Amino acid sequence: MKRLPWIFFAVVMLGASSVAGAGEATNLIKQTSERMLAALELKRSQIDANPAIIYSLVDQILVPHFDFERITRAAVGKSWKQASSKQKGDLTEEFQQVLVRTYATSLLKYNGEEIRYLPEKSGSRDGTVTVSTQVRQGGSARIPIDYSLYRNGSKWLVYDVKIDGVSLVSNYRSSFAAQVRSGGIDGLIKSLKQKNAQGTA
Repeated sequence: MKRLPWIFFAVVMLGASSVAGAGEATNLIKQTSERMLAALELKRSQIDANPAIIYSLVDQILVPHFDFERITRAAVGKSWKQASSKQKGDLTEEFQQVLVRTYATSLLKYNGEEIRYLPEKSGSRDGTVTVSTQVRQGGSARIPIDYSLYRNGSKWLVYDVKIDGVSLVSNYRSSFAAQVRSGGIDGLIKSLKQKNAQGTA
């Protein structure tokens, strides 16, 4: 599994207020960014004293806009069909914790990176869109980051994120497949639980 830079997880925090003409999905990400940054600034001293506080902020502000079951299903791949309903629930819960913990930890490193939003594009499937962004750290080249979202009723949900062409889903798929081959679905669940217990990604 490729080790993605922290900004892969933290970039959704960057942003400004809604821009006239932007699509619904783009505005969702920008507005969520504002809420997250405002909460981070408001509670900075508390977070410095107790970093675990940021986990609850991520749960409250960001998690509702991600479809973690779909993300987990795609990352597990073909083996998902082998899993029981309970195993699917356990996989989703544990993988969500891994991502939230990594995301929250990365957010602590936020340092005012510049972000540029590009025109929203329709996805390859009906009801999907891609929100493309470019992030610049210091004087370095811009890093392209794309959010894949789909419409679920009246709201948009994120189901994948790509940085420089590398997707969150595909980044975990090969390691998940190897763990399923060696220890089955229960082995993968155990591995995820260990990562959460140890605080590793």
